[in-house]
Amino acid sequence: MWAQGIHKHLVKPAAIVRRLILTFTALVLPLCLTLGKRTAPAEVTPVIHEGVRYVAPNDDGRRGYIEATDAHTNDKIWELTVFTNPIDPNLEEDVQWVFIESLSIRDNTLIVASERKDAYEIDLKTKAITQLPAAQSQTATPQPRNIPEVVQRALANGSLANGYDVSFHLVPSYLQGDFNGDGNIDVAVLVKQRATGKLGIAIVHGGMGKATILGAGTAIGNGGDDFAWMDSWQVYAKNRAAHAAGETSVLRLRGDALLVGKTEAASALIYWNGEKYVWLQQGD
Repeated sequence: MWAQGIHKHLVKPAAIVRRLILTFTALVLPLCLTLGKRTAPAEVTPVIHEGVRYVAPNDDGRRGYIEATDAHTNDKIWELTVFTNPIDPNLEEDVQWVFIESLSIRDNTLIVASERKDAYEIDLKTKAITQLPAAQSQTATPQPRNIPEVVQRALANGSLANGYDVSFHLVPSYLQGDFNGDGNIDVAVLVKQRATGKLGIAIVHGGMGKATILGAGTAIGNGGDDFAWMDSWQVYAKNRAAHAAGETSVLRLRGDALLVGKTEAASALIYWNGEKYVWLQQGD
């Protein structure tokens, strides 16, 4: 009886093998499928230079290409393949894809950086493509040294250090003026909030070194908390801004203003009212 009881609880070797195979399949197969699939490429922020918008669609894994469109009409001007990805038919195709990671403008050339950290320089007049040496590829993306010292300090250990990076998606990436009317030169710089990727403007006050965030996670007026829609900006001097606002008899600006806009859509003035920066809508 004792032997029979033991026999009831014994599992045949074949059953054990089957269980091991099923367990292995359940654990390893999903992992293999995951490894055989790449994640979607990150969305690349377009750049605008001299009225032309440059975009990396990242919709073709076999090549990295850019499109140039008129920033005012959105009409396509040209398309250019920057690099191609040779595909080995014996391997999963999508894991061989390489996409464009970032775009930037430098000295009338378009700098294209790929996910594999290669960088290419495109002459915007001739469309000639030059692959940058490895050493230059590491510094292809504009660095904070290209912006004023007061902004560099705010990025290093000031009010921007813990949550924001300079964004180079528009040219120029920063503007200067006396925005709060205290007699000191301030710097308005394009920024991106690290946690959310939302875009906006940081105004670093020259007299205090402190930054005020507009957009980039902090809402202001109709601009909301993400200025990704904005494709143009400029400084309007104190008296000129009042005239542009159509409020010469009412609006009395204490300092220079920022005119921000979306091509063929809305624009707005951002100005200091003595206590904070406010939004004055200019059109729909």
